Amino acid sequence: MTFETFIFYLLGFIAAASGLMMITVKNPVKAALWLVLAFIATAGLWILAQAEFLGLVLILVYVGAVMVLFLFVVMMLDINLVVLKEGFTRYLPIGAVAALATFALIYMVVGPDRFGLQAFPAPTPLPADASNTKMIAVPLYTTHVYAFILAAVLLLVGIVAAISLTLRRRPPKEVQYQDIDAQVKVQAKDRFEMIKMAPVVEPEIKKEEKEE
Repeated sequence: MTFETFIFYLLGFIAAASGLMMITVKNPVKAALWLVLAFIATAGLWILAQAEFLGLVLILVYVGAVMVLFLFVVMMLDINLVVLKEGFTRYLPIGAVAALATFALIYMVVGPDRFGLQAFPAPTPLPADASNTKMIAVPLYTTHVYAFILAAVLLLVGIVAAISLTLRRRPPKEVQYQDIDAQVKVQAKDRFEMIKMAPVVEPEIKKEEKEE
């Protein structure tokens, strides 16, 4: 076994173990941290497969941006862990059967008969001046451009749908809106008025002045 093969199996074990821990822990913050570890291990596998650009993007985008935002949202929510733990034992057999069925389907699709070294041999090392970004960008924006645009449209539709489902409309009486144009056009004379008043001396102050 070569060192590269050892690293491949080590990262694969870490990714699989992290994914298993992510779906079994009760604390959502710990689940997000296990998912971060799974992303890092997967990025290492992509780098071993000579897809350095995808590995770095996975770390920068998902680990550095999406997961950090997710952690902030989870930590700001008031999550009742007692409610999350309810029904775990009752639904455990159903979850185990669903997990076994999912693993069986994955094995049938990406098993060693279809994606083993016999079907796909190890890739030849790329030259030092090879551009990994160019190798991905050229087919993406030429051969697969319609699929790329369709994926972008689907993501946009998903964003609009998520906003529509979570948008909470309140009655107009409870909402106070700001009229920016009216605030900008306001002048000083419309807000306050200067009034001149004659000085008034209190009677007690006059008595004190006479006694002195």
